[in-house]
Amino acid sequence: MRAASRTAAVLAGLGGCLPSRLVTNTELAAYLDTSDEWIRGRTGIGARHWVDPGTSTGDLAVRAGERALQAAGVDGVDAVVVATTTPDRLCPATAPEVAFRLGLVGVAAYDVAAVCTGFIYGLASAAGMIAAGNARRVLLIGAEAYSTIIDPKDRTTAVIFADGAAAVVLRAGDADEPGAIGPCDLGSDGSNSDLIEIPAGGSRRRSSGVPTEPEEHFFQMRGTEVYRHAVERMSGSARSALERASWCTADVDRFVPHQANGRISAAVAERLGIAPDRVLANIEHVGNTAAASIPLLLAQGAADGRLRPGQRVLLAAFGGGLTWAATTVTWPDVAAYADPPGEPGTDLTEADLTEPRTHRSHRRRSAMFQQLKQILTSKFQLDADEIDPSSTLEELQLDSLDLVELALVIEKEFGARVSDDELAETQQLDAIIGLVEARTAKV
Repeated sequence: MRAASRTAAVLAGLGGCLPSRLVTNTELAAYLDTSDEWIRGRTGIGARHWVDPGTSTGDLAVRAGERALQAAGVDGVDAVVVATTTPDRLCPATAPEVAFRLGLVGVAAYDVAAVCTGFIYGLASAAGMIAAGNARRVLLIGAEAYSTIIDPKDRTTAVIFADGAAAVVLRAGDADEPGAIGPCDLGSDGSNSDLIEIPAGGSRRRSSGVPTEPEEHFFQMRGTEVYRHAVERMSGSARSALERASWCTADVDRFVPHQANGRISAAVAERLGIAPDRVLANIEHVGNTAAASIPLLLAQGAADGRLRPGQRVLLAAFGGGLTWAATTVTWPDVAAYADPPGEPGTDLTEADLTEPRTHRSHRRRSAMFQQLKQILTSKFQLDADEIDPSSTLEELQLDSLDLVELALVIEKEFGARVSDDELAETQQLDAIIGLVEARTAKV
């Protein structure tokens, strides 16, 4: 008898969000002692997205979370985890409010603070909850608004760091199925905590009684030393994750490194013996989005086809703390909705993101039902008084040819591809709206 597979966290949907403000190297060079050529040569970055005034990390997290939930075709999860270095407030955590705004009231919600390594630390945490039976589904979000903590006059950080968010829905599944998160290698070295830091603002400086300088409230990084540690630690952690997954470097179809710096990614790939054509990147267009970096690259890669089902994918990250982490996953057939690299992002001012998602979702579903009702009355000459959300296609006396026509009209009017067989199986109009909503490509 075949032994039962252990319970694992499995990727079920991805979503990504970039703010609409695109900041080019030329714009930065206008007030910093730098140039487009210098920035590209040192970092590989050509542009990055920054939030508009009034937009927070939580706003980005909500939009990314919405898209991931839609991609997974689910309305609820058992826990929300937000990995971030730029929380909306020092206290409380950002995750509970994000959960509330997503309509996920009452679920477990907490932040992970491991800087750029936060997403993989979050994966390990979420996978542990699922393996222990404390959750069946978890929404994990990496979200950052680094433009709010960098010194705009410091060219060593202002040209590198950027804003964005991305999320994944994880579900309980089998360890041997596609999408199952592999063993996570995690590590830290607190003896070098000052290499990447915001010196002021925490309890240590507050209790010291020593006056702080304005620049001490901004993010600081000792670049040369960080580069050396990043290459060494990411390479070592990646090798450990591969060994624990019983993979070798030749098995890796796609390497997804944290987008810290183009030169760091290239150096790590070279140490591991991974060819450049197997390394995914988006840093040229989005910069270093810290904890959002890896999930954003995954969401964009899945959406544009750079990640395909069956590919063996290696993830590795390095961040402040110091922290590092790596893991593996065989890519599943999964939906992803994300702003593409190199294009304008999402105008977050257009939507009222302070309204809980349940309210917005209810209004959206009501509008979709009214549109479907109009289709049924105009195309199939049905009596509007006989149509309500609980009505079934059988009750409305639609035959198989009608379902074929209805499927075509739904694709035209809603932009969602639904087969006549799915309509016949779903039957109830409210459930059909849910199916159409899950297939819609944008939130």
